[in-house]
This record gives sequence, structure tokens and C-alpha cells, in this order.
Amino acid sequence: MGTTPPAAAIRLGDAALEARPAGTLYWPAERLLVVADLHLGRAERMARRGAPLLPPYETRATLERLEAEIAATAPCAVVCLGDSFDDLEAAAGLADALAPRLARLAAGRRWVWAAGNHDPGPVGLPGEHVTFLTLGALRLRHVAGALAPGEVEVSGHYHPKASLCRRGVKITRRCFLVDRRRAILPAFGTYTGGLDVNDAACRGLVGPDARALIVGTRVTPVPLARLAA
Repeated sequence: MGTTPPAAAIRLGDAALEARPAGTLYWPAERLLVVADLHLGRAERMARRGAPLLPPYETRATLERLEAEIAATAPCAVVCLGDSFDDLEAAAGLADALAPRLARLAAGRRWVWAAGNHDPGPVGLPGEHVTFLTLGALRLRHVAGALAPGEVEVSGHYHPKASLCRRGVKITRRCFLVDRRRAILPAFGTYTGGLDVNDAACRGLVGPDARALIVGTRVTPVPLARLAA
């Protein structure tokens, strides 16, 4: 008797993708790893602006999880779908020990920084800076947008999350929001919050076939109709 794999398969056009429990998307045929909304430096930015303080280790924790995903998938290319840093001051203010870690992760592979609404692109770090990336019919960008006929899309920005009721207890987790033409990734960064997939901003982007792929120890697909309000 087989076991359920921890990742979930996604088909967008001709691309056979894997939604991984960490919240990353992997394209095995291209050895391409996609991650969205790292928001590195979030705690520092909030402190700088006088907002409620977060534990100061969030950037280190996010990088450790990213290192683990790269070690697990050994990608030839990594695409960061925007809001990789909470703002450009956060990118410039990376601790000396952390900037070299990012440089080591990028060494020997293609590294692409897509522009987000928080950061147009981290300056002084390895990699390409793009508004969006097109690979055949697949478009990768920060915010979901209009699609041409035959075009499919991977994006981030909305930090989707979903809730289920288990034994009378409401449980909320990060998730992918997916239909036949789009995959919206969960935020990868620590302490990033999220927007419920039943919010009009999310539901308006996807069709009636949409489902949430809830991340945890494995990825659990759930039709939107089965989610808790």
C-alpha cells in the first residue's frame, strides 16, 4: 500500500510542477525552484518605523529554511517572486554574516530577483533583476495579472492562507491558491501574515476549479468550498 507523497502535483499548461510543504514550487524538468515573499529584514523595518517589535531572528530563520529547500531540490535556477526584502533599506542593512549566505546560495546557479511592491530588487547581491520572467507559456511575477490566451502564471504577493475545522477547532495554515491557469504561492518569510483565500481579492483571481493546497508536514489539497469561513 503506497503512501501519500509530501508534495502535491500542479499542472499549468505543459509545466508539471510540485507544490512543496515548505511553500516553494519546484519544476523538476527545468530544475527550477520558485519562492515568494521572503520579506527579509521585516523585524528591522518594523522597528525602524516604530511598529510593534518582532523577534529579531526572522531573517536568519527564513534563510535557514531557504537553504534547506535548495539542499533538498538542488536547483539549477532559483526565482524569487518579489518582496524578497521588506524594503531596500532592509536589503542594504543585511548583517555581514547573512549577505555572504545569500551569495553562497546563488553561486553556481541562475538566480532571479523579480520586482515586488516592497522592493524593486536588492542592490549589491548576485542575480538578475527582472519585472517578470517568461518561460514558454509560463509567466512568473510578483502580482497576478491579466493572462493572454494560452498563458499560465505563477505569482505571490497575497500571502494566501486557508482555514479548516478539525473536531470543532479552527486551524489556519499557509497555502497555495491554484486553478488551471494560476498558482499563487504562500509567503515564505517568517512573520509575514496572510490573506484568507475566501477574501474577494483572492477569489476574484481564480476560477470555480480553484483549490487550496495547505502546507504543513505535507501538502493537502482542499476545494475552496470545504474551507472554514
